[in-house]
Amino acid sequence: MTRHEFETLDSALLADAPIIALRRDRVSMPGGAVAHREIVEHLGAVAVVAIDASGRVAMVEQYRHSVGRRLWELPAGLLDIKGESELAGAKRELQEEAGIQAQQWSVLCDLVTSPGFCEESVRVYLATGLTSVEKLDAQGDEEADMAFAWVPLDTAVSRILTGEIVNSIAVSGILSAYQVVRCGAQARSVDVPFDLRPDSIAQRRPGPDLKKL
Repeated sequence: MTRHEFETLDSALLADAPIIALRRDRVSMPGGAVAHREIVEHLGAVAVVAIDASGRVAMVEQYRHSVGRRLWELPAGLLDIKGESELAGAKRELQEEAGIQAQQWSVLCDLVTSPGFCEESVRVYLATGLTSVEKLDAQGDEEADMAFAWVPLDTAVSRILTGEIVNSIAVSGILSAYQVVRCGAQARSVDVPFDLRPDSIAQRRPGPDLKKL
């Protein structure tokens, strides 16, 4: 059986904002039909499960206006610097949000957070061999109100199951880290290409700060 090739016939940009944009694609469908699909363009992101020698995970609590509450999350951030590698972005975010540097890095998982309508993808790293350093200057309003805590890995898993940790990136990263740290699963090399990283916004904006229109 020959599988249908979904081809984008044309696109229209509907809205353009600093960290997202919205476009409408005309897509060829099986049987000769054509359908419209609205896609939220995104810069892509990275997150870090930083685990210290005691088996604790570095976590931050940040206000998220979309749900109207503070959420416990991993240190994370947008890939909003043109040409910056995912690993460099992860190192920057870990120092900016947690004041931590790490000696060992590996890839835990890659996520497509909302594939039905958004191209956001996230690479989640495992960081160990930690050292406390001076934080980089916070860049966002919410980050000025950010709390920080060390959470034992087992406790973090339990808080996922009780609904205390609901951020999807944190859930995926913590459970993946548990498999590596407690169950002997193998994390991937940081050299593995991040093929899912979106580039729609990066191609359209000159940079270096991709949040600037």
